[in-house]
Amino acid sequence: MAANDNFDLILRRYQEIGARLTEGVAGAEYSALSRELSDLDPVVGAIKAFRDKEKERADLATLLADPTLDAEMRAMATDELSAAESDAEEMAKAIRIALLPKDAADEGDAILEVRAGTGGDEAALFAGDLFRVYAKYAASKRWTVEVLSMSEGTAGGYKEIVAQISGRGVFARLKFESGVHRVQRVPATETQGRIHTSAATVAVLPLAEEADLVINEADLKIDTMRSSGAGGQHVNKTESAIRITHIPTGLVVAMQEERSQHRNRAKAMALLRSRILDARNQKLEAERAEERRSQVGSGDRSQRIRTYNFPQGRVTDHRVNLTLYSLDRIMEGEGLDEIVDALTAERQAELLAQQGAA
Repeated sequence: MAANDNFDLILRRYQEIGARLTEGVAGAEYSALSRELSDLDPVVGAIKAFRDKEKERADLATLLADPTLDAEMRAMATDELSAAESDAEEMAKAIRIALLPKDAADEGDAILEVRAGTGGDEAALFAGDLFRVYAKYAASKRWTVEVLSMSEGTAGGYKEIVAQISGRGVFARLKFESGVHRVQRVPATETQGRIHTSAATVAVLPLAEEADLVINEADLKIDTMRSSGAGGQHVNKTESAIRITHIPTGLVVAMQEERSQHRNRAKAMALLRSRILDARNQKLEAERAEERRSQVGSGDRSQRIRTYNFPQGRVTDHRVNLTLYSLDRIMEGEGLDEIVDALTAERQAELLAQQGAA
């Protein structure tokens, strides 16, 4: 089907949705149609602008075909035609990108897991720094962050911290963060001024809803226990902490942040669903990555994806060979968009290339 035919279908669908909303629909249908209309808005605008540019290009071509056109006007029209052709090409590419198939989870919430890797206390401190980067980035996007579980490092930071980040488009912006993050810096405890290298791993999982995965209760082993850590008399008296083992996969989730066992169980089940679905997606992604030889979005959690070099004030993302000398801004959550945009553009280029080869 030609591109213009596709554009006609999109414009027709846009009009149909508008008409349905005008007629008056309610409930789930209203929400679904409103979201679809919102998603189509920028695409429809881009298609209309592209067609205006195409008309401009055709008018200029007609003008240049006139043998009576004087030399000055011909030169001017030639320049304008060249610019119009370049603009039209960029517009068409932007529309193709907007129409690329999207990850179904892109618009939804995500589970963020940050764990200290190699490097002892310094790795735990770096894991804490990374989590603060994401928390600040989330705040800048007006997303909400809810810590689900944490294990603090002996010198600060975290051995592990798990949080749910909620808001529109969370997974789309954070999904490329999965992998090994390496840091090179002089630890606060280093007396000789030597640079140490340590690492933390990040995993970003799309939040799974109950409808996404039905878990058989018979496949679960559930243990309850008293919460550990701060909490006074409550800790000593109430068995509110919960540990759930999914027997078929061996996945284990423990939760004790809430005083209510019921709430801990609900959070643990949400995290367990997300991890089971993520494990399945990782397997599929690994198979696809083998075929397409893609680095961006391959989901390989053992892959070193980024290095933070404090003495030089630089951050390097190894997947797109991007180096930025704005470490301070990135650690404040302010410069992360530049990296995310580069990774997204690389992924879009890959998908466009696949479409061209199809």
